[in-house]
Amino acid sequence: MAIHPIEYRYGHAEMKSVWNEETRLSKMLSVEVALAKAQANLSYIPKGADEKITKGAKNVKLDRVKTIEDEIHHDVMAVVLALAEQSDDAGKWIHFGATSNDILDTATALQIKDSILILRTETAKLRSVLIEKAIQHKNTVCAGRTHGQIGVPTTYGLRFAIWASEIDRHIERLDQLTSRATVGKMSGAVGTQAAFGKKGIEIQKKTMDILGIEAADVSNQIIQRDRHAEFVMWMANTVTTLDKICIEIRSLARSEIAEVEESFGKKQVGSSTMPHKRNPIKSEQVCGLARIVRAMVEPELRNNTLWDERDLTNSSCERIVFPESCVLTDHVIRLTSIILQNLRFYPENIRKNMNLLNGLNMGEAIMIDLSRKGVGRQEAHEIVRQCAMSARESGIHMKDALIMNETVSKYLTEGEIIQLMDPDNYIGTAVEQVESLASQLKKRK
Repeated sequence: MAIHPIEYRYGHAEMKSVWNEETRLSKMLSVEVALAKAQANLSYIPKGADEKITKGAKNVKLDRVKTIEDEIHHDVMAVVLALAEQSDDAGKWIHFGATSNDILDTATALQIKDSILILRTETAKLRSVLIEKAIQHKNTVCAGRTHGQIGVPTTYGLRFAIWASEIDRHIERLDQLTSRATVGKMSGAVGTQAAFGKKGIEIQKKTMDILGIEAADVSNQIIQRDRHAEFVMWMANTVTTLDKICIEIRSLARSEIAEVEESFGKKQVGSSTMPHKRNPIKSEQVCGLARIVRAMVEPELRNNTLWDERDLTNSSCERIVFPESCVLTDHVIRLTSIILQNLRFYPENIRKNMNLLNGLNMGEAIMIDLSRKGVGRQEAHEIVRQCAMSARESGIHMKDALIMNETVSKYLTEGEIIQLMDPDNYIGTAVEQVESLASQLKKRK
């Protein structure tokens, strides 16, 4: 019976397969096989033993490993014994000189490597969606908001471009940390490689070469968890960006704003009691699951604070941190792409909200033009502020308050005021910024 929502509600098969029991066993067997091949190549174990071990690994079954573990209560030794059963007389050379975490940490590195490949692909797809939306809406003028209050105009294209740039930085960070987070080790019980003798460094390098990853430069019984913490923090940072995007979508989808809306299926139900509801449930799911991923940062940071050459407090914790973080991060990246691809826009509401304050939010444009025409910037600010207060209190349009102001009329005609207060004329270089960024990001892989 399924208990955890990842089993039946959240996550995609591709990422789940990286962290399931079968894959975990497969990676551990791959490490044992690579170790045997490296040792045979360096004449540390008899020639041909590695071939029997390689063949035996293909016949190891998860059920048998679990049965052995139930008897001996040691996960790695259960794998070793199950592999030995399938490797004839070469079984005595399996795991020779290694400690459990040589196998476990190196297998984890292989899983993290596979996870990063998926996460990078999906994050790059999200970046492409944002670039597409930025170009599509580069001229969609809307109300900018600061402190939750309507300010001067911006464009939806610029919003999407800002998000695309942030996602691009996450991709850059992921590329930078990959080499640090995906290293393996064969350093033995406390890191000295004593059981491997003078060939320890060669055995470690050869093993990692076979597996296609780098060897840790130095380690004790485990790979130091600052490497893993950096990866978990990357996931937390990335989902926080998605949280921010989806908070904005939820805000803009409020009934009284209603500028955008998540797609809503013909048979979709919004509420069990309010039939009219069209709730932003996908965005809310992103925001909710982002909290879980962020919560993984503290445990993984603490997993680096182990006793001496290591203790076991990280082990149980990481059985949860790694799969949950990877599965949920992948899930919300994909979900955010879907939300954005299918986002509905309501131009009439976008324009209505832009004009909601009867021109009060266009005061900066007047202030700047007055300053250009000889009025001091501070004086111009005070003149426009007084006009704004007057317009707000009397309920008239800001344009009329400005026209009635004697000082303003000395410098600006009615036609100039009207033109300056047109939101479409006050978006600065927003379009150019979008086009420039899109041109840069389209070249990225």
